[in-house]
Amino acid sequence: MPVWDDLVGQEKVSEQLDAAARDADALVTAVAAATPLPETSKMTHAWLFTGPPGSGRSTAARAFAAALQCVSPDRALGGAPGCGFCDGCHTSLIGTHADVEIVRTDLLSIGVKETRDLVRRAQLSPATGRWQVIVMEDADRLTEGAGNVLLKAVEEPAPRTVWLLCAPSLEDVLPTIRSRCRHLTLRTPPVAAVADILVRRDGIEPDVADVAARATQGHVGRARRLATDPSARERRASVLKLPLRIDDVGGCLKAAQELIDAASEDAKQMAEEIDAKETEELKAALGAAQGGRMPRGTAGVMKELEDKQKRRRTRTQRDSLDLALIDLTAFYRDVLALQFGSDRALANTELRDTLERLARGTTPETTLRRIEAIAACREALDRNVAPLLAVEAMTMALRTG
Repeated sequence: MPVWDDLVGQEKVSEQLDAAARDADALVTAVAAATPLPETSKMTHAWLFTGPPGSGRSTAARAFAAALQCVSPDRALGGAPGCGFCDGCHTSLIGTHADVEIVRTDLLSIGVKETRDLVRRAQLSPATGRWQVIVMEDADRLTEGAGNVLLKAVEEPAPRTVWLLCAPSLEDVLPTIRSRCRHLTLRTPPVAAVADILVRRDGIEPDVADVAARATQGHVGRARRLATDPSARERRASVLKLPLRIDDVGGCLKAAQELIDAASEDAKQMAEEIDAKETEELKAALGAAQGGRMPRGTAGVMKELEDKQKRRRTRTQRDSLDLALIDLTAFYRDVLALQFGSDRALANTELRDTLERLARGTTPETTLRRIEAIAACREALDRNVAPLLAVEAMTMALRTG
């Protein structure tokens, strides 16, 4: 299966990347054969993938990295790079290729130190592959200092190095960096396309796939998790009961606390397994004695890991809380749609009775104010307002409309 098949609803982007991969292959082949280089090329050294959450920014970048490293013998016969099954494609897609560095962060930001390490790596020639590829999945999380460090590498790239940066929008990346990148915009995939790939690739039952795709409004990753993880479905169902439980001040405060607790529990469950594995691997690498006793001089390293894990749990909790707020927004958007006489694109079809009851009992102006209250809560969390305080303010606003 070609690497582009995982780009759901992104036909135009797939065509552009396929053309660039072909030109990149021709360039490497010409250099190896000491023949004249192509006069024109759609390949460049830095790319910026933008699009809303769930559009597949990272998937597109990984697919392009795989196509750049493709070693299928069919290429020599005129076939396109990106076969999806050769060693170059396979190892690039799963993240084990020696010349493809996948950079993602579980923390709130990417700092100067990590970026300098990447820049040093980017100056190296490919070890075994055709290109040195750096895929930065969270370019929007670069601190200002880290962005300035990266700028130098993007301005003066090594001959066989390619930077693939991913961010939600152009505004999330420093102007000096984005002006030196080729920009590709991805769209939110159609609901039908997401449901189709869940059925074909993941073996999900069509009815379940359709509900998950509609509930997540085309977010491929969230749809897959919702379709395959019963606990994710339970958490979402609990969140969508919140509008019915905020009749008084006590109910608002209780609902806010439960929302925070659910996000904390979700983050704890996700972190426990990862943290334990990381800790054991680091102890083994540092030469821990039987019984877990650590050698002298390693306390600082262990403390650094603990601090990293704590920051990751904080981000995971915020991400989980933000996901709940997105689900709430979709709920009230459905109410608004019914109030305007439209039900063709409801995200929460299984809650139709509840949605209709709220639609009849309120006005569109009230529903809009509630959607705005959720947006204000998300903005407050981005500004590092205490989560409980921000959510309590939101639930009170939802009650009064």
